[in-house]
Amino acid sequence: MKRYKNLKGNSGIMSYDIGRDSIIVTFRGGHTYLYNYVVTGKMHIEKMKKLAREGIGLSTYISRHVKDRYAEQLS
Repeated sequence: MKRYKNLKGNSGIMSYDIGRDSIIVTFRGGHTYLYNYVVTGKMHIEKMKKLAREGIGLSTYISRHVKDRYAEQLS
């Protein structure tokens, strides 16, 4: 997992791991979720990857556009 840069300083995201067609996101509360093309959609996954790499806006994007459309809760 790669540490999320959190450039605004108030993100609910701690870390992420980018796969070919997926992204795994760990939130501050300790919960980790797998998002993928099949459940979340390719457009959303690619946007989430971009935001994760930039270190800003990922938590807001998930709460506004993705919500509970994750493939699996890992922890």
